[in-house]
Amino acid sequence: MSRVAIRVEGLGKRYRIGAVHKRHDRLSEALMKTATAPIRRLRAVGKPSSADQSIWALKDVSFEVREGEVLGVIGRNGSGKSTLLKVLSRITEPTAGCAEIRGRVGSLLEVGTGFHPDLTGRENVYLNGAILGMNRKEIARKFDEIVAFAEVERFLDTQVKHYSSGMQVRLAFAVAAHVDPEVLFLDEVLAVGDHAFREKCFARLREVRTNGKTVLLVSHDMASVENLCSQAMWLDGGQVQAWGKPSEVVEKYIPKGANPA
Repeated sequence: MSRVAIRVEGLGKRYRIGAVHKRHDRLSEALMKTATAPIRRLRAVGKPSSADQSIWALKDVSFEVREGEVLGVIGRNGSGKSTLLKVLSRITEPTAGCAEIRGRVGSLLEVGTGFHPDLTGRENVYLNGAILGMNRKEIARKFDEIVAFAEVERFLDTQVKHYSSGMQVRLAFAVAAHVDPEVLFLDEVLAVGDHAFREKCFARLREVRTNGKTVLLVSHDMASVENLCSQAMWLDGGQVQAWGKPSEVVEKYIPKGANPA
């Protein structure tokens, strides 16, 4: 029986919402705020303080993913999917609970993540590879394979800020997919590429899965979730609504005859 690659227990992430404190560049602005503070306090009597309000982007989320499984995470915008990946990728700290991940992690959370716009594609391959844990010799050994997969040879020495979003995601996915990670996190990035490149990415993901790697895929493409994933999880309001076979979870998320929008 395969080992657990990702274990999440009681995971929660809370964000404070409300007015952001504005910096005052002029002395007159600071003095005006101080002078009107008593009036603003009187007006606020009996009203809830927005500064004290908060929202749970994730709340009591628990699950396990075993080695070689592909977990598809689905849900509406704002349901907590991207927050989950950011917590698992150690980009942000959880408010509650814990997560354990076994092995090297490769993450591709949004277009251009880990890229510097003023560096060339060539330089960004080395930069992004280093961020994902590869040493320079390892990157050099896989460099030609990465570039060939991304299909950006002509623009390799052009600054990334001149790339289209599709070119950026092709290069970013190529680097992440060749890190040889034990666990790979993908957040709706394949939707940016064209059909031919998406098919190539799907083939790569199937290869990764066959090699015993673990993938956590956030997607709004239900067909991809059903075709690529061995398990699926539906998040809504930061909480798990359903877990199980992709076809069954998708059916609960979008009942037959319902408008997916």
